Amino acid sequence: MSDRTQSFLPPVTQSDPLRGPVLLRDGRPAYLRTATREDLPALRELLQRSSLSSRYFRFFGAVAPTEDSASRLVAAGGDGRGQDPSTIPVPGTGATQGMTLVVTTGGEDDRIIGVGSYTPVRPGEAEIAFLVEDTHQGRGIGTILLERLALAADLAGIRRLIAQVLPENQQMLQVFQDSGYDFVRELGDGIIQIALDIEPTERSVAMAEQRDRIATQASLEPFFRPRSVAVIGASRRPGSIGYRVLQNLITTGFNGPVYPVNPKANVVSSIPAYPSVKDIPGPVDLAIIAVPQPLVLSVVDDCAEKGVRGLVVLTAGFAETGPEGKELQDRLLRKVRGAGMRMIGPNCLGILNLDPEVRLNATFGPVAPLPGRVGMSSQSGALGLAIIEYCRGLGLGLSSFVSVGNKADVSGNDLLQFWEDDPQTDVILLYLESFGNPRRFARLARRISKKKPILAVKSGRTSAGKRAAGSHTAALAASDVGSDALFRQAGVIRADTLEEMFDIASLLVHQPLPKGKRVGILTNAGGPGILCADACEAEGLEIPILTEETQAKLREFLVPAASVTNPVDMVASASAEDYERALSLMLEDPNIDAVVVIFIDTGAASMEDVAKAVKAGRKNAPGGRDKPLLASFMSMRGISDLLKDEEESIPSYRFPESVARALARAVQYAEWRSAPEGIIPYFPDMNLEEAKAICDEALRTRGDGWLRPDEADRVLRAAGIRTIPTRLCTTEDEAVQAAEELGYPVVVKLASLTLVHKSEWKGVHLNLKDADAVRRAFRQMREALEAAGRADEMLGVTVQPMAGEGTEVMIGMTEDPSFGPLVAFGLGGVTVELLGDVVFRITPLTDRDAWNMVKGIRGFKLLDGYRNMPVRDQKALAEMLLRVSQLVEEVPAISEMDFNPVKVYEEGKGAEVLDVRIMVRR
Repeated sequence: MSDRTQSFLPPVTQSDPLRGPVLLRDGRPAYLRTATREDLPALRELLQRSSLSSRYFRFFGAVAPTEDSASRLVAAGGDGRGQDPSTIPVPGTGATQGMTLVVTTGGEDDRIIGVGSYTPVRPGEAEIAFLVEDTHQGRGIGTILLERLALAADLAGIRRLIAQVLPENQQMLQVFQDSGYDFVRELGDGIIQIALDIEPTERSVAMAEQRDRIATQASLEPFFRPRSVAVIGASRRPGSIGYRVLQNLITTGFNGPVYPVNPKANVVSSIPAYPSVKDIPGPVDLAIIAVPQPLVLSVVDDCAEKGVRGLVVLTAGFAETGPEGKELQDRLLRKVRGAGMRMIGPNCLGILNLDPEVRLNATFGPVAPLPGRVGMSSQSGALGLAIIEYCRGLGLGLSSFVSVGNKADVSGNDLLQFWEDDPQTDVILLYLESFGNPRRFARLARRISKKKPILAVKSGRTSAGKRAAGSHTAALAASDVGSDALFRQAGVIRADTLEEMFDIASLLVHQPLPKGKRVGILTNAGGPGILCADACEAEGLEIPILTEETQAKLREFLVPAASVTNPVDMVASASAEDYERALSLMLEDPNIDAVVVIFIDTGAASMEDVAKAVKAGRKNAPGGRDKPLLASFMSMRGISDLLKDEEESIPSYRFPESVARALARAVQYAEWRSAPEGIIPYFPDMNLEEAKAICDEALRTRGDGWLRPDEADRVLRAAGIRTIPTRLCTTEDEAVQAAEELGYPVVVKLASLTLVHKSEWKGVHLNLKDADAVRRAFRQMREALEAAGRADEMLGVTVQPMAGEGTEVMIGMTEDPSFGPLVAFGLGGVTVELLGDVVFRITPLTDRDAWNMVKGIRGFKLLDGYRNMPVRDQKALAEMLLRVSQLVEEVPAISEMDFNPVKVYEEGKGAEVLDVRIMVRR
């Protein structure tokens, strides 16, 4: 019996794990796909290009590059015969056949540079083998093939991969060693047998994530740290994009050669120009393309021939214009990747990196940004221009900025991995209009947020209307629910507006994270102090009373009219010295985790003197150096020179409410970051194969639709989810018999595959105490449907015993087209949609996610002993949520699910589902 207590999920790949672009160890792109019948000639060519030793290591003998040897590179079926590559099965359909994957260069000169396959040899085991072209060995191709074949094999029910390796083949042995999988190696008859357990482990996941991060960062080096830059389309015409980009590169002082490319000019901006990038005498790492759209593809061909590593395509007229533009963009991307390059854009503003060692400003923005510690990505180029100017006005410096435009290649997910280890970046800002791969974003952000705060503004929060929904859960899942759930789970700080995002960033860049939510407020005006206190408490912060010692010391120098509890209102006559002394005392107070200083110019002290006093007060409180200090000088915003010195900068906000919002988000992030990481528990009693079989049989016999009540009940029982005993009955007599066997009193409910809301059809009858009551209930439901002409939609009724005393909640799931399964939790009953007290999270759930869901609803007090009610079994609810998460992850046919209600009993007595609906779709 397994002693596993948790599950580990493999990293989410950039695209389909068995088909799509991949990044090799050196950052160059390649393509991965399953083999097809047409690949045999290309596989033979691969053998011809491979050395004798590589062929010997693959086949354990001298093999000529023939069609027969090429066919041996393809997986064999379960009977041991060579498999036709065109019949390779989709994972999950069984493991009687093997699978072959190839890695190709892509582009017009597409060729296979690596091949790997697995062939089942016995139930649960398959043999694996690889061949990588000699000139491409050491680039991580074998590792990628192993990772992806392991994913496919696991889905097909294979648990162990076997490899036969010659002792001299050290590179292949290293691939298995570095995979992170648990494995055993044995030497016999001069051959090393490797047996890999492909169940993901903590180490295998960490190793895969590390390889992905290294490859991604290597691919972005030419963008952020180019040794040379070519501006293709550099112009002499002031105001043109090509002119402005070249000027920005020059005036920022890029630490490397800049090459203007213009076929009609010998010199641009006093720099010798070249007619083509191919004519540049030295190497070119990065090319900025600012030519008319019809010329872009030919320019890319020139860059490929020159050996350029990175392209920033500023030119518009691609996917943003419609289907024809999308087709052109696809052609562009194939050219770029086929040549081993990467691309930012098209239709973008450009890129900048203000690292003193680089000093790259390859944008056409008119405002020079300030250097700083913030890395930012924006999907909107026009907004990017405004953002750079806005940051400068706030005194907020950037480490780097990328306008990703259409995100044809380089995306926000790539940039996150670069900034993760960038020593110049402390805070990451994202302006998002869409998610390309939200599940990958969630995995990356959850990891990176543990090191650096990520702030995001996501547009498109509202929907013009809701789709017709077949369940409570689907109706409650508004357009922005998935985004909000993702951000919460991944620790991303979500700002409602760009202004709020920069308010929060100013705090996070310049001040320490708060260690708690207790705020001290120091002011010379009662009104703003009260506004700030109200706003703090509305945001979940606390305004505690200062210690008696602090209050006594404040009374020693403040006027008698001053309030010294908290907020500390020094009244309008407060001097700069009063600010200095009071601030030091408040920072040292053990009841305080952060201090907000509010100043209004009343004439008693100048803004300049108070600013100096605030800085002095900070220095005089060594015990408060780890507490964030914020200011609301109501005529000052951003990072003013008055509140900045060589040691720190104190952010100032125009209004007290802005301070409260920024501080609250920082507190929430600090709490998330300091909490233990969640795990995905493993439940050995879940029979997911049985659950799959029930859903598959329903699809086979009836097609898409709701499961019958008895089928849904069986699915839940297979998943280890407790349900109240339920009998499906098609006649009055069957209903009475079921009631007598279960014991009165009983509940009788309408059973239908089409009528969702039972209460609308008099479809729920409670506390029925005898056979006559059961018969009346059956007839009333049938007659109501007959009157409406819908009697044929009645399957019958379900009969259940009356549940005990408890609190009703609901658990549900709906499939989001972008985010995948969303699990919902809230108060249950017929008012669930009216009250809307529901939280959502994206699967897979960790134990931490589940607990946050249970405690995250407004009605949580009803589960926690409200007004002397019994405390309910919250642990049982959290476990039910986790089981639902694993169920819908492993049984993808489930597209919607409602448990409403779930009755949760006293602590230690569990929870059970009283009513369940499950929708299945192909």
